[in-house]
Amino acid sequence: MKKGETNRNQIVFRADADTSMGTGHLMRCLALAQAWQDTGGQATFLTVSNSLMLNGRLQSEGMVVKHLKTPLAGYEDALQTAALAKEINASWIVLDGYQFDGVYQKTLKDKGVSLLFIDDFGHAGHYSADIVLNQGIHAATNLYPHKEPYTQLLLGLRYALLRREFLSYQGWKRENPDVARKILVTLGGGDPDNVTKKVVRAIQQLEAENLEVFVVVGSNNPHYEELESIAGPSPFYISLLQNVTDMPALMAWADMAVSAGGGTCLEMAYMGLPNIVMVLAENQQGNAESLGSSGISINSGWHNEVDELGLAKTLSMLISNQMLRKEMSAKAQELVDGTGTSHISSLIDKLSRQCRVTDDIRVRRACIQDGELLWKWANDSSVRANAFHADKIPLKEHLRWYQNKLNSPDTLIWILELGSQPVAQIRYDRVEPATAEIDISVTADCRGMGLGIKALVLTADISGRELGVKHIKGIVFASNKASSRAFTKAGFKLAGREKVSDKLCDIFIRECAETAREAC
Repeated sequence: MKKGETNRNQIVFRADADTSMGTGHLMRCLALAQAWQDTGGQATFLTVSNSLMLNGRLQSEGMVVKHLKTPLAGYEDALQTAALAKEINASWIVLDGYQFDGVYQKTLKDKGVSLLFIDDFGHAGHYSADIVLNQGIHAATNLYPHKEPYTQLLLGLRYALLRREFLSYQGWKRENPDVARKILVTLGGGDPDNVTKKVVRAIQQLEAENLEVFVVVGSNNPHYEELESIAGPSPFYISLLQNVTDMPALMAWADMAVSAGGGTCLEMAYMGLPNIVMVLAENQQGNAESLGSSGISINSGWHNEVDELGLAKTLSMLISNQMLRKEMSAKAQELVDGTGTSHISSLIDKLSRQCRVTDDIRVRRACIQDGELLWKWANDSSVRANAFHADKIPLKEHLRWYQNKLNSPDTLIWILELGSQPVAQIRYDRVEPATAEIDISVTADCRGMGLGIKALVLTADISGRELGVKHIKGIVFASNKASSRAFTKAGFKLAGREKVSDKLCDIFIRECAETAREAC
């Protein structure tokens, strides 16, 4: 690897876990890290967590674990995170936690890193990350009114982060018995308010026979001894489990569950496990409400507004209502299909390839021998879909047009080569004395590598000088978000939106560094 070049295979994950915040941020980062490993990548975790169990879990999965040596979530935290990424030549940083705000993101971006921010409810204010991921069922663009033009939003259950052990249950079908007998209780890794105690007390009030209850107590839960003392004298079997390593097996065993409103709900949805949701923190409220309204879960609301008797009634109803449990299972498995981590990992891999198109890029003038190649590119289905005239172009007509363009003093055409392979073309047409318009296309198998941005950066100013114009204009369909991001990253400004040939378009403008007349 050349000096200064990033390692496409390395990603730094910055996430924490403790009693107050639980383990969810760290564990969903683990899901993405596993998916990254499956593509041949390597993951390094930077954390303040001192849990032997959690750190051991990460290391057993082949992750490198490093510990932060600075105050949490401040400027020094961001600097140390960026420094680690630079030290190991990582291509991306993945950031997950409510302590990380817009300033923290900007500090990382100012250090030149690529950043994915995992979010839940738009808490950070302004978003500078390259990608913002919100896997919640309630995720929507209106949570992010303040973001950079280049920021991509990945929203909804399509991007649910499921660990490798869950994905082994792909295609598994749940059986819903007439009466539910097996109940799983899991209220997160910390549960500082000891909501688990309330749930156990509610279960103990049930008038049911042959119940089996497993209560998962996180490694950061400070109430284990108290829970152990109240679980013992029960009319049926209640077992406390700590340091659980196979949650999917427990979810497959259970007939129904009681859970907090965080990421565990998405795991249960994937497993088709009917569940009662309790809101333990503000960030869970929107998720719980959406899960309830969609029929995936029963939303009991805030934990401090639920009494033991009311919860016992809800439990009893779900235990006896086989039809409702079947409906909940079916809806849940329709919405969470287990492809989220692979979608995200593939996108990161695609964007990371931008790091490899630096030293090997060459720009040259187009020549007559390029005519047939450019004709093939122009007739690509996606190129035609984003053109003002979608019909296929006949070869003879194209070659005649191409010859005229090569001979025109108002046109410049450039070819980008990666190594020695042509991968993109960009054409500048002087349409007014001071303005040239751009046409750009990238070969199908090289899209997503940042070549459009490279083409614009490398050729815009020189083309402006040679054509003697002051402005370079790009016209992009308003629906073509990828091209809009390319123009923005290449230094173009969005000048407005207007209809061109009856199609709504975004107009981008870049001022040329200098014109030919000024150079003289």
